[in-house]
Amino acid sequence: MKIYDLRSDTITKPDEGMRKAMYTAEVGDDVYHEDPTVNRLEEMAAEITGKEKAIFVTSGSMGNLIPAIINCGRGNELLIDYRGHMIHYELASVSSIAGALPVSIVTDDGILTPELLKGKVQPDIYYMARTRMIVVENTHNLAGGTFYERQNLAQIASFAEEHSLKVHMDGARLFNAVVASDMKASEIASYVDTVTFCLSKGLGAPVGAVLCGESAFIDEARRVRKMLGGGMRQAGVLAAAGIYALENNIDRIKEDHEKASMIAASLSQTEWAEIDTKAVKTNIVYFKTENPDNIVNLLRENGILCGKAGDDSIRMVTHLNISIEDTKEVCGIIENIRV
Repeated sequence: MKIYDLRSDTITKPDEGMRKAMYTAEVGDDVYHEDPTVNRLEEMAAEITGKEKAIFVTSGSMGNLIPAIINCGRGNELLIDYRGHMIHYELASVSSIAGALPVSIVTDDGILTPELLKGKVQPDIYYMARTRMIVVENTHNLAGGTFYERQNLAQIASFAEEHSLKVHMDGARLFNAVVASDMKASEIASYVDTVTFCLSKGLGAPVGAVLCGESAFIDEARRVRKMLGGGMRQAGVLAAAGIYALENNIDRIKEDHEKASMIAASLSQTEWAEIDTKAVKTNIVYFKTENPDNIVNLLRENGILCGKAGDDSIRMVTHLNISIEDTKEVCGIIENIRV
């Protein structure tokens, strides 16, 4: 039986071209800033996002933690959607390591607005924590792959400037947002001070993320990365995969969104799945069901791997290792399942 793994877009594996790029990569010691392939990746990332500099980090979680340490700091607050990845899936590092307090903002769709942030910035009183940062997640995982439109970002940037706040973008799936919003990565990033994007999700690399920002920030980030154990030495073999991904795997992300819409349409035809197909914006599909454990097991028995997401929901994520033909077969299986 063929297996269709829709648990996450993190499960992708390097193709032959990416493996060749890794095998032939020129390397050096990145702690000395002497790995030419890492340097090239960082230069590419800075150019793509329109930032002055970039730094290769081990993961999106590290890429989110470093700005919290530098731009928020101990005893200060950051404002974030209540379903933010930094809150739920990064082992409370924002508090336990950065010493910052995340203030959860309830949203309907994961998109922060000035109206929602209003009144959440602490007054400058000596016995109150200082609000220092806003975190936007783009695309937003737990909100179903939603993304920020141009107007949303401009409003957040204006609010942050008015209140002297830094803005960090958890752009783990930044290029899904690029494709969905029809904005360049540099335009999206122009509204924030720092942005992290993962190489290991829709872009298909095996590991790593890149953190981008102003030159002075990245220089300090290099020190913090080392403090966190992120000095990777001859990391060019990993950076080469990231370069290959940026050169070859951005435009194809549109196909992942199409596949997610196909799956959502098939789920809507069943009696056991409740889904708003219009809410599927990118490559992430959430649907509700009465007994998610039973449905996950039933789908697994029919070759589809997915994950329970809460007491009444299931998540599926499309990616480059699931083709259009695979997706058609997944849709056929879904439509034929009876509960």
